[in-house]
Amino acid sequence: RSAGLSLSGKNPGSKVQVHYCGGDTRAETVLNALNAITAQVDADDWILVHDAARPGLSNLLLNQLISTLENDEVGGLLALPVADTLKRADTQQRVSATVPRADLWQAQTPQMFKYATLKKALTEFAGTPTDEAEAVEALGLKPKLVTGELCNLKVTYPQDLAVLSALFNQRPLREIIK
Repeated sequence: RSAGLSLSGKNPGSKVQVHYCGGDTRAETVLNALNAITAQVDADDWILVHDAARPGLSNLLLNQLISTLENDEVGGLLALPVADTLKRADTQQRVSATVPRADLWQAQTPQMFKYATLKKALTEFAGTPTDEAEAVEALGLKPKLVTGELCNLKVTYPQDLAVLSALFNQRPLREIIK
């Protein structure tokens, strides 16, 4: 089961609360979490959604995201400009095209949106969005891209742990926990 942690915007002195809100998809889990905290937040409170599969998020990067977006009308997400050449494949895994990467970014988390916007986006999205930003885009809004870090990579494959470990070993702990 997935759990969501919340700090109440209406009760800043309250303790952290754990809400078990797992769903069949990421979007369902996030929507369940939003529904679980409805009484504790205001429509314009910021919500940050972060993948547990991204353990390399530093306090410095998190603070950068918040300070960049706190006065933004839409919200946004951490992301990295795509550096690699991208290929589109056909059904036989043959290259059918090279995709220009000039304006492509690789999405990361956290993704940060106002409570009401995020709830509306996930409720109204037709299908299953790959992330919260896609659902917000479907409302006609344009989330802001905030440059992330390679250390915030998503651990999906066993070799990702080795890459993350190597990155952490090259970076002093004091920089990670700032």
